[in-house]
Order: sequence, then structure tokens, then C-alpha cells
Amino acid sequence: MAMKKRSKAIAEFSMSSLTDIIFLLLVFFMLTATFVNVKKLQMPESDNKTVAPSSLSVSIQKNGTFSVNGKDIPSAALKPEIRQVITRMGNQENATITIIAEVGVPFTNVMKVLGVANELKMKAILATQPRRS
Repeated sequence: MAMKKRSKAIAEFSMSSLTDIIFLLLVFFMLTATFVNVKKLQMPESDNKTVAPSSLSVSIQKNGTFSVNGKDIPSAALKPEIRQVITRMGNQENATITIIAEVGVPFTNVMKVLGVANELKMKAILATQPRRS
């Protein structure tokens, strides 16, 4: 009586499905990431390394110029412009303003943006640059 040999199981790991998953994750994060338009401003330094998603950015320069997502606007039009940007967004409940204030900006200008964020029930983040060693 002849006995047949059993076929041995191949102990290999297929990397093709893993590379597909990695590629899909890369595409997902690239499409969902929000990039903040930062002009060449000298920002305050901080030791914090928190990274948070942002819906829009408000830049404040030393000369008192405000810009929302890179578009210069007068101080009086700050609230209507932010409200307009937020209404165009889909997720208004989790809207976040990133405040990019140059070093030397009067704190009253930062408080103006914080007041608008508070009135519109938005979160606000103050952008900083890493402290130099």
C-alpha cells in the first residue's frame, strides 16, 4: 500500500496586502490633513509639541494686519469673514481657529480674534515655533 506524502504548508507572509493598506492610509491622511498657511512670521517660542487639526488660520502681523487663510482683511471685517469661512465648512461644531501672531503683536489684537472665536463657539489655538536649543 503506497502512502501519499502530505503537501507542506508554506510559511510565508504576503507583503502585498500590507503595502496596499499602507498606501491607502497614506492617501487618507494626505487628503484629510489641513495645512495651515503660515506667512514668514516670527512666532513666539514654546516647549509644547501638541499638533491639532485646524479649520482656518488667522494671521496677525505687527502692523495690525489680519489675514484669514492667507487673505488680508480689515479688522472690522474679521468676524463676518470667519463666519463666512465656517459656514462653507461641513463640520461647524468642531471648527478650530489657529491664531498665528507675530512676536511683538499687541495682545489686544490676539484678544480680538479670541473674542470672535468665543462668540462663534469655536476652539482657538495659538501657533508657536519650537524653542531653539
